[in-house]
Amino acid sequence: MGHGNFSGAAERGGKARTLLFCALAAVAVLSGCATPLSPKEDALFQSYASATDRPATRPVRSMSSFSDSLVCMDRMMRDAEVPTTLITSKYIPDFSGRVPVAAKEMVITALSQMSRQSNAFRYVDFEVDIARQDTVQNLTTILLNNNQMELQRPALYVSGAISFVDQNVLSNRHSAGLSGARIEAGYDRSRAATIIGLEMHLGDFRTRTLIPGLDSANEVIMGTSGQGLDLAGRIGTYGVQFNVGRDLVQGSGAAMRTLVELAAIELAGKWTHLPYWRCLTLDNTHPEFQRQLRVWYDEGDRTTRSRMVQRYLASRGYLAASETALPPGHALLREAVGRFQADVGAVVTGEIDFPVYERALRDFVAVGEDGQLARVGWAELSAGQTKIEPFTIDLQIENTSRDRTAFEAGTHIFASATISRAAHLFCYINDANGNIVKIQPNMLSPESLVSANQAIRLPDWMVPYPAFVLTAGAKGSEALMCVATNEDPMLKMPPELNVPALTRMQGVASLQALREQFEAAVGAGNMAAQTLEWRILPARPAAAAAAGKNGAAQ
Repeated sequence: MGHGNFSGAAERGGKARTLLFCALAAVAVLSGCATPLSPKEDALFQSYASATDRPATRPVRSMSSFSDSLVCMDRMMRDAEVPTTLITSKYIPDFSGRVPVAAKEMVITALSQMSRQSNAFRYVDFEVDIARQDTVQNLTTILLNNNQMELQRPALYVSGAISFVDQNVLSNRHSAGLSGARIEAGYDRSRAATIIGLEMHLGDFRTRTLIPGLDSANEVIMGTSGQGLDLAGRIGTYGVQFNVGRDLVQGSGAAMRTLVELAAIELAGKWTHLPYWRCLTLDNTHPEFQRQLRVWYDEGDRTTRSRMVQRYLASRGYLAASETALPPGHALLREAVGRFQADVGAVVTGEIDFPVYERALRDFVAVGEDGQLARVGWAELSAGQTKIEPFTIDLQIENTSRDRTAFEAGTHIFASATISRAAHLFCYINDANGNIVKIQPNMLSPESLVSANQAIRLPDWMVPYPAFVLTAGAKGSEALMCVATNEDPMLKMPPELNVPALTRMQGVASLQALREQFEAAVGAGNMAAQTLEWRILPARPAAAAAAGKNGAAQ
């Protein structure tokens, strides 16, 4: 027995000496290689850095529950013919220091999205705070001081601040553990809620006074939660540990965008005296809207999702009815998806991903009587039985006058055209002398393909030097016609009609004859057209006009 114990001990001692010898040998080898490493040896490894540094997912459009409400307000103000108001804003501070977001930039974005069609607000970008002035601001100040630049004074300004951040207003934590001779286990769960408040006001820039009643005070709750499980045990002389956890942290950026867009809608609605609450009761303002659509997106397979989206695109005119079974990489499908993404303000990728799925099927989701989100019309959409949305163009006179069908000679006329989906847009003016001139596209806007739901100004009065001006000519009548087509019609039009912009067209008797040429080129079902006409009144003598103005002032 004693001899056997001695042999086992000697064997273990030999193994230990062998391991020690190997470790010392490895140290000696590494010590001998203490010279600097050659960059060439890592060249192949480092070559993967550029590709690895790229994001793993595509960018997506930053949206909130009220993004569609901004579009709703834009259309409401367009229908109400709200005039353009110059507006600016103060810096939106966060005195708590816990919400590091650019709230002022979110205000600018919200005002811009509410003005795509209506032109209701035009932001004056002038920073008063010297600490926040940039190169453009410094150049602006120099030009202003030298009387080489005129700054338009805004009528309104936005004032506000992140009023409070109450962290962990609610906090809940549970933990439990189990311990034994060879095993230990522990479970932990925690939940917390933080409240962010935002207050914004509209002020009169001329008097620097805040207008009573034009205010917004809202708050939003951000939640955090986590679960964790720990296991530890021993198997013989070895120990085993295992840990798994899940955490959810709702960021302050999305919460602040929601508050800012809600405040912008409230302030714009109160300023224009419009029923803005109609835009706040949309089904997609439900907080679970996108999360529920994501669940439905994950439940379906790729083929089903693609067919659903393709049939929706066909119902909106982006695809032909016979093109609803295209493979994902088909050129026609990528083109249609790209145009749809551009029209809804999404990042254009041409891929049917979740943002496209959500934007396409949101019209088929509604809040039921039980307050839960439910699918509406999905069976009809799957069968391709949905109603095809007509292709429309909205052409309007933008002059701030009661009668927009008659103008005095010499009056500058302003118009705009808005199309329901991305298309090729062409506009023509028929003056009092019978001349027909193409004004869109032109040298400043040479591309005929334009996005949907964005007012194309005719002329573009937002730029210092527009490509043309529309001025009422001699006594008689004039007309403006705009035509939108799914494909480029100039490839099929007669050469004499494909003339440069702002030149007289030959061989065209009327706008109606020109419209018939478009119908022959692309087909009546693949285009939309609208014509506006106005009468030209004799210009009043200067003395009579001045007397009329004085009388009106009195």
